[in-house]
Amino acid sequence: MGTKRQNAEAILARKQPDYYFDFMDSLALMPDPVMMSDMTAEPGGPENKDSWGVTYVWPEGAPGPHPISRPETLVIPDIEHWEDYLKVPQIRGLDWSVAEAEAAKVDREEQYVAVFCAGGLFERSHHLMGLENALINYLDYPDEVFGLLQVIKEYKFAYLEEAAAHIHPDVVFFHDDWGHKRNIFLPPDVWRKLIKPLHTEIIAKAHELGIFFLHHADCICQPLVTDMVEMGVDAWQGVIAQNDIVEIQRVTEGKLPMVGGYDSPKIDVLGTTDADVRAEVHRVIDTYCPGGRFFPGIPNGFLYTPGLMDIYVDEMAKYGRQWAEEHPIA
Repeated sequence: MGTKRQNAEAILARKQPDYYFDFMDSLALMPDPVMMSDMTAEPGGPENKDSWGVTYVWPEGAPGPHPISRPETLVIPDIEHWEDYLKVPQIRGLDWSVAEAEAAKVDREEQYVAVFCAGGLFERSHHLMGLENALINYLDYPDEVFGLLQVIKEYKFAYLEEAAAHIHPDVVFFHDDWGHKRNIFLPPDVWRKLIKPLHTEIIAKAHELGIFFLHHADCICQPLVTDMVEMGVDAWQGVIAQNDIVEIQRVTEGKLPMVGGYDSPKIDVLGTTDADVRAEVHRVIDTYCPGGRFFPGIPNGFLYTPGLMDIYVDEMAKYGRQWAEEHPIA
C-alpha cells in the first residue's frame, strides 16, 4: 500500500490507486501567520475585522463567517477613489516559526504540506466593496476594479514568496468562489477581461515556486472550465453536483482534475438515513470516477447534520477501495 500522497499522485497521473478518496485527505494544512491573522469572528460571537479591515460575523449555526456590507463597514465605499481607502496588510517580516515547526513534523512522503490562501481576487474585491456594489463596479468601473485587483494580485505574489521561503509548501489551497449554486456571478466576458489574466499570473507564480495550485470554488464554474485549464489550474476542489461534471470531463478532455461531487444540500439535512448517505457515496464514485482524475468528496468539506459525517467517512473508505479493486486501470 502506498501513502496518501502517492495515492493522490496515482489518480492525478491516471495510474492505478489503492483507493479513491478526497484529495483533501492528502493535505497537511499549516497554521501560517497570514491565515491565522485573518481568522475572523467565532460562531455566535461578536463582529470582528480581518487584516484588510473587512468586518465579519459568524451567526450561530452557520458554516462560517460572512462579510458585513453595511455602509459604515465598507472598506471601499467609492471605487473611483479606492486608493484613498485601501490599506494593504503587512506581509513581509511576519513570524513563521509556528508554521515552520509544524511543517517540519510532516512526512512529505505521506502528505503534502499545504497553505490555505483565502480571499482570491473576486472574493477579496467584493468583501472590500460589498457584493452588490462590486457587481455594479465590475460593469461600470472596470478600469478602477482592475487597478484594485492588481494590488490584490501583488499581495498574493508576496504571500506565495513568503510561504515558499519559510516552509516550501507543496500545495496552495486557493479560495475564490466565482459563482453561486446556479451560475457564475460575472458575465464571462467581464470575468475573462478582469479576473482571468491576473489569476493566471498568480498560478504562474505558484508554479514558478514549485507549488501545486488547488483552486477551491464550491459553486457553479462550468462556463469557465476550459479557461481554468488554460490558466494552469492543477485541480479544482469544491465541485458541486449542480455542475454537469461528466460534461466538464468531456469538454476539458480530462485535463482538469476535480475534487467533490457529493450533493451536500440534498443529503446534509435532518431525516437523511444511513442508506441515503451511503447511496450518495456510491453515486459520486460510480458516476465521476470513470472519467479519471477525479477525487470524490464533500465540496465544502463537511456534513453538519449530527451523525452523518461518520457514516460518510465509513462508506467512502469501504467503497473507494472496492471500486478501485473492481475497476483496474490498464
